[in-house]
Amino acid sequence: MLFNDPLFLFVFLPATVAAFIIVRWFAGARAVLGLLVVASIFFYGWWNPIYLPLLGGLAVFNYVVARAIIAERARARVSWAHALLTFGVIVDLLALGYFKYTDFFLNTVNGLIGDDMPMQRIVLPLGISFFTFQKIAYLVDASRGQTEEHDFLDYCFFVMFFPQLIAGPIVHHREIFSQTRGVGALKVRLSNLTIGLTIFLIGLFKKVMIADNLSPIVSDVFGVAAAGKPLHAFDAWRGAVAYSLQLYFDFSGYSDMAIGAARLFGIRLPLNFHSPFQSTGIIEFWQRWHMTLSRFLRDYLYIPLGGNRKGPTRRYVNLMLTMTIGGLWHGAAWTFVLWGFLHGSYLVINHAWRAVWTPLDRWWSRTVARFITVVAVIISMVTFRAPDLPVALRMYASMAGFPPDSFPAIRPMTSIEQLSANLARAPDPGQVGRGLLWAALALAVLWFVPNTQQLMSRFAPAFNYSLTQWRRQPPALGRVDVRGRVISWRPHVVGALVVGILAGLALLSLQHVSEFLYFEF
Repeated sequence: MLFNDPLFLFVFLPATVAAFIIVRWFAGARAVLGLLVVASIFFYGWWNPIYLPLLGGLAVFNYVVARAIIAERARARVSWAHALLTFGVIVDLLALGYFKYTDFFLNTVNGLIGDDMPMQRIVLPLGISFFTFQKIAYLVDASRGQTEEHDFLDYCFFVMFFPQLIAGPIVHHREIFSQTRGVGALKVRLSNLTIGLTIFLIGLFKKVMIADNLSPIVSDVFGVAAAGKPLHAFDAWRGAVAYSLQLYFDFSGYSDMAIGAARLFGIRLPLNFHSPFQSTGIIEFWQRWHMTLSRFLRDYLYIPLGGNRKGPTRRYVNLMLTMTIGGLWHGAAWTFVLWGFLHGSYLVINHAWRAVWTPLDRWWSRTVARFITVVAVIISMVTFRAPDLPVALRMYASMAGFPPDSFPAIRPMTSIEQLSANLARAPDPGQVGRGLLWAALALAVLWFVPNTQQLMSRFAPAFNYSLTQWRRQPPALGRVDVRGRVISWRPHVVGALVVGILAGLALLSLQHVSEFLYFEF
C-alpha cells in the first residue's frame, strides 16, 4: 500500500488507529506493540507477500546476531564480537546486493567484455535499502555497546513500524526504544491524533497537488531527451527545475506523512527533510536533505573511513567515497554513481572554499549562496531522473545550449556555431516569461514560507525537533526559533479549516495512485 492509496487512507489507517485505541485502553502498551507489528507486516505483505519471509528472516537474523555480539562483549571476547559483526553486515549487504545490484553488475560486465549474460529481472523488495541500513546500524551499535535494553518485540517494532518501513526515515534504535517503554508509552492522546493527522494531510497535499502535477512536465522534457530530439536550453532547464521541485515536494510530502502517521500512535520519528533549498551551501544542504541518510553515511561510513582526522587530502577522498557509495545506494545505475560523484565534488569544493574564505553573513551574500546551491542541486538532479548516462549527457548538452548529440566531443568553432544555432530557436517569449515567473514564485515559496515542522514547532512534531534538540544540533535543524512564529498552526477553527481545505483538494485530486519517487531507490 502507498500512503496516497485510497485503501490506505480510508481503510487501513483508520482501522489501525481504531484498533490501537481499543487495544491500548484494554490491554496496554505491550499489546499495542504487537498490534502495530502485525499491522506493519500486513501493510508490507499487501504489496507482495512473497517477500515477507525476507523481511521477517532478516529481522530474526539480525536480532540473533546482535544478541550474540552483546553476549561476547559481556565475556570480554571482543574479537568474537567483531567477527560476528562482520558476518552480520556481510549477510545484510549480500541480501541487498543480490536483489538490487545483480542486474547492474551483469549489465556492466556485459558492456565491458562484450558478453551477453542474461539479466535476472529481479523484483526489488520495497524498502530493502532503508531497512538494511537500519539493521547494519543496529549491529554496529551492538558491537560498540550502545544498544539500550529491549526485547524481540521492541526490535520488531523498531525495524517494521509501517510509517518508516518503505522509504525511511532511517530510524536509530535509541529513537524508538526510548518511546516504547514506560507508563506513558504509546498512550492514546487527542493531541497526538490531531497533530499527526494535520501533518499527514499537509504531506498528502504536497504529494498530490504539487509533486504529481509537475510529473507531466518532467516526463515530456526527459522523453524528448531520451528520443534524441532537439531540445532548447530553456526547455531543458524547465525540465530539470520541474523534476527538482517534483522530487522536493514528493520527498517532503512523504516525510510529513511518515511523521504524521507515526504521531497518531504516539511515536515521534526523526526529522528527515528540513527546507534543504534554503541552504547556503552543499554542506548545509546535506544537513537538511534526507537527514537520517546523511547521519548514517557520516556515522557508519565517513567517520570509520577516517573522517577529517587525517588531513584535508584524506578528508576529501573520504567525502568522495562516501557520496559515491551514497549515490549507488540510491539506485543500481551509473547515473546514480555520477550523482554521488557530483555531490562529493560539491562537498569537496565547499569545504575547500570554507578553508580559504570566511563566509560573509549578509542578506545579499546568503541570497547569492542559496541561489548557487539551488542551481548546483538542480544540475545534479538530472542524473537522478535520466534513465541512463546518454540521456543525462543529452540533457546537459541542451542545458548548456548545444544540440542534444553534440556533448561527447566538439570542436571550438563548431561548438560556437551549434550553440548560436540552438539558442536562436528561442521559444515563445510569453512562454519564457511565464517560466521565469513560475521559477521565481517557486523560489519564493521554498525560501520564505515556513515548512511543516516550523508551522507545528510548538508541538515538537518530530523526535529531534524541540528547543533542547535544536540547542544540541543547530546545524541539522537550521536557524529555527522553535519557541513560536508569527505563522504557526494552532488547534482552533481557522487551523482546522485551512488543513481541511488542503485535504479536500488533495483527496478530490486522487484520480490515480502514483508511487513516491523515493520508493524507486
